[in-house]
Amino acid sequence: MIEVKTSQLTDETAEFNRGVFATEDIKKGQLFHVAPVIPYPNIEHVLIEETVLSDYVYEYGKNHSAVVLGYGMLFNHSYEPNATYDIDFTTHTFKYYAYKDIKAGEEILINYNGDVDDKDPLWFLKDENDKSKAKRK
Repeated sequence: MIEVKTSQLTDETAEFNRGVFATEDIKKGQLFHVAPVIPYPNIEHVLIEETVLSDYVYEYGKNHSAVVLGYGMLFNHSYEPNATYDIDFTTHTFKYYAYKDIKAGEEILINYNGDVDDKDPLWFLKDENDKSKAKRK
């Protein structure tokens, strides 16, 4: 139903320019992927920040973050996503659903802010803006 391929949305010179694509049509509302998670306390996040994983982990409730397995870490961001996800804390999984009809061959995109309608700047862009403001002072 889904596969990892080269994404046109990422910088082609990037080390990892991957995305998740539909291999068949996925109907709006359809569950298409369940990804198990490895949660860890937020206090341990300082350790993760020293690794490449820091760009891929999700918030997982108030006091935890999570490494999302399966294809969960590989979905690219869009402010106009065609997919969304729900966190299931009882089964420790992220469930990905089609927010719109997705055609075979189309890249599957989520809003990294967690809510399909959230247009706030992404956390890593906020960090870059804060750093550039600090450099100008």
